[in-house]
Amino acid sequence: MLGEAMKLLAKTPRGLEKVAAKAIEELLPHVKAFPRPNGYLGIVIVEGAKSGDAEEVLRNVPEVEKLFEVMAECPADLKAIARAAARVAAKSLKKGETFAVRTTRRGRHGFTSIDVNVRAGAKIQEVTGNPVNLSYPDKIVWIEIIGDKALISVTLGEVERKKSYPGKPNVVDMLKKIVVAQMPYLGDLKAAYKMGVRIGRAAQTLELGALYITPTGPVDAWELARFLEGLNEGMESRLEIQRKTYARRVSKVPVYVYNIYQFVREFADENIIVTSTRGRAISERETREKIKELFKGRRVIIMIGSREGVPTGIFRYSKLVVDVIPGITLSTDLALSSCVTAIVDAAILED
Repeated sequence: MLGEAMKLLAKTPRGLEKVAAKAIEELLPHVKAFPRPNGYLGIVIVEGAKSGDAEEVLRNVPEVEKLFEVMAECPADLKAIARAAARVAAKSLKKGETFAVRTTRRGRHGFTSIDVNVRAGAKIQEVTGNPVNLSYPDKIVWIEIIGDKALISVTLGEVERKKSYPGKPNVVDMLKKIVVAQMPYLGDLKAAYKMGVRIGRAAQTLELGALYITPTGPVDAWELARFLEGLNEGMESRLEIQRKTYARRVSKVPVYVYNIYQFVREFADENIIVTSTRGRAISERETREKIKELFKGRRVIIMIGSREGVPTGIFRYSKLVVDVIPGITLSTDLALSSCVTAIVDAAILED
């Protein structure tokens, strides 16, 4: 109600609750902020807030990641929560708007967060008739359970900031079509190893279809061995993180060693892109259109230099020579990730 004091619930990174609470009280002298209620991390309860205070906090306190205006409070009981959520939703949802229920439960209870979502969602649908959309709802009913109490709020669905949304491109399949031919970084054994680690991490991060290490001729065996050892170390360390992080299956990028001239002979009929400061600027419309066309094929081969650029005689065998950052010569440790990222961006960019 207009002019009536309200309660806010702020969510923060763990460890920043007290910082956020102090900042809120300095910004809004009429409120009292309570960090870590009941000892629970990542939340701050704000008492005595007024209309417009939530917007002020979001504008001025970056430690606050989400902020909810508490619209109902009830005992942490499934039936009570469902009834309260339905009352709030009936006032907040317009006809036809989709909704989802998101519950965070703190403390010991005889039910799970999923139980709350199901029970409250069913009650809301019964009362309002609005459809459920768990992926991209118009509105979200937030149920924050703190010990023996439940706080209920409603926000727009966009506050959730999901990693994906309808129409957002996913380039994983495009990256698997890419084969990179990378000239090795040789010389000092320590430097070769470190450079191998960085290139290996970059290649595995991008989940390339394959990586070819392409020397131009005979090279020192021990320098190449040290570079490849670093390459493997970088790939393995990144792969371990990927397998822990991703729900989907992730495989190690296959690696081969091939003389650069023999490599070009074998792949001469394919879609080869050479990266070079002598190439066309990737920002040019004509260049981007050509890249889009090349990605319509089975695979795209990207050739990248090291201390020296890709030999100019190879340019004749490419479909395109591109300069990804005109005016700048990329260092070897940045070249693979920068070139692949720029080329993929060009392929998906809508003019």
